[in-house]
Amino acid sequence: MTDYKPNEMMTIAAARALGNDDVCFVGIGMPSAAANLARLSHAPGVTLIYESGTLATKPTVLPLSIGDGELCETALTTVAVPEMFRYWLQGGRISIGFLGGAQIDKYANLNTTVVGPYDKPKVRLPGGGGAPEIATSCGEIFIIMAQGKRSFVEKLDFVTSIGHVQGGDSRAKLGIKTKGPTRLITDLALFEPDPQTKEMTVVSIHPGVTREQIQDNTGWQVRYAAKVAQTLPPTVRELEVLRDLHARTARVQGEAA
Repeated sequence: MTDYKPNEMMTIAAARALGNDDVCFVGIGMPSAAANLARLSHAPGVTLIYESGTLATKPTVLPLSIGDGELCETALTTVAVPEMFRYWLQGGRISIGFLGGAQIDKYANLNTTVVGPYDKPKVRLPGGGGAPEIATSCGEIFIIMAQGKRSFVEKLDFVTSIGHVQGGDSRAKLGIKTKGPTRLITDLALFEPDPQTKEMTVVSIHPGVTREQIQDNTGWQVRYAAKVAQTLPPTVRELEVLRDLHARTARVQGEAA
């Protein structure tokens, strides 16, 4: 079996969640790596949209930010940001939002604003950007995050983007008609919301990972589906495409620096 790192397993598992016909609003960082891996492997027809207004973009390297010229240069077209949000996103034209975060709770609410008290935070994070609107307006949300007790917390320091709020039908009671987070992909496991409680529940464990490891890296009591699968390990092809993408990105961005 080919050797791979936990973050490679995470990115590949996340990429597998995307299909050829999806229209995906992509966050910078790990979501971008997963979405572009999907595009470069099993889902060449996936439509990738970034917050800066680039539609059907096909970057050859991973963008540093939404302002990276790589996105505009490789897009089918670029629209104004107000049009992107009002017409495309809030108009219900984007099926999947792919997000990450600094903190997540068991109902997949996300924090990208502050760690610690808002008025005197320990860390000031990048903020919400378009994530709060993506979380409520895309048909469904995929989240990719490395798992650890500092990030998988019982209570968020700040709620930037809502997931399933307080569980149950609390999201729908706010008048939000979209599904919210349907998948949470980590370097240890795959989670999906429980149909009734909406608590994120383990449905698949990555090869070599134990339930003890998952609990040790989670700030709440982890729940498991009735049947828990084992995630298929990365294929040689998946690893080749992902590693080539990262190597190409490092080379180009290193030259630019």
